[in-house]
Amino acid sequence: MDNNRRPDNMARITTKELAEAFIAEQIELVRKQVGDKKVLLALSGGVDSSVVAALLIKAIGKQLVCVHVNHGLMRKDESENVIKLFEGELDANLIYVDATDRFLGLLENVSEPEKKRKIIGAEFINVFAEEARKLDDIDYLAQGTIYPDILESIKQAEGKKAVKSHHNVGGLPEDLKFELVEPIKLLFKDEVRVVGEALGLPHAMVYRQPFPGPGLGVRCLGAITRDRLHALREADAILREEFDKNGLAGKVWQYFVVIPDIKSVGVKDDSRYEGWPAIIRAVNTKDAMTATIEEIPYALLHHLTYRITHEVEGINRVLLDLTPKPIGTIEWE
Repeated sequence: MDNNRRPDNMARITTKELAEAFIAEQIELVRKQVGDKKVLLALSGGVDSSVVAALLIKAIGKQLVCVHVNHGLMRKDESENVIKLFEGELDANLIYVDATDRFLGLLENVSEPEKKRKIIGAEFINVFAEEARKLDDIDYLAQGTIYPDILESIKQAEGKKAVKSHHNVGGLPEDLKFELVEPIKLLFKDEVRVVGEALGLPHAMVYRQPFPGPGLGVRCLGAITRDRLHALREADAILREEFDKNGLAGKVWQYFVVIPDIKSVGVKDDSRYEGWPAIIRAVNTKDAMTATIEEIPYALLHHLTYRITHEVEGINRVLLDLTPKPIGTIEWE
């Protein structure tokens, strides 16, 4: 059987008991696969990589080496929060790498979405390989691949057009020397959360908003510039702050801002002001394969518009994306 195919008889993980059985099975499989070798994990701090980290810590303890790479495409204060949580609270063996200039340099003037994803994915592997060479006996690379990643990426192998490639599936070079460890690759997102709770991870982290591997790189549409990336990061922080204040953070599965590489004419201080539009997207989903739009109260939309256009330099319009999946994908790129 293709080990990238979910068995038809695999039970949906909906209860703590099923999750505990899954965890026990994966711990046994990981120990059998890894033995006494070390494993390198890309720890973004998102739900998927965090669940993998917690599971592998249970399975192999300090044999796991977590690497958090700041590629310059993180949300505001994201890396700082990852370090605080995993070093301070979860006692992870964590290595922090600031590769901002390296990634943004490679992405300069690159506008095609798939090319951006491939660059980010390939450079992640390069960074991990460099970190591995600094360590002793790293033979395995763990990943937070989940089943929707597999489904969207393997369509090309079936003669179909893939929706998009994923940094943890489509970006791996053929000469990769690491053997992969992917304990949650047959789970849907809702199942990953159940497993995370069964592992004892904090509720706030298990139900944190998903964040794509390429980060803000797929939300800063077109060729990424530092000024537009900064505007995106600030606008996104305002959106997350206001959703927290208004009780929407726990109600909406994913919400974020997109800034395309276009400008329109506006007025500021009685003068012509050209700026980018900030596009708000808020969706709900159970498995990331389909998504519906969450209605945002108009009073909040007006408040968001005021804050973003007055507090973020370079933005002069705020728009709302009302497109479900399908026909749109959750991310714009």
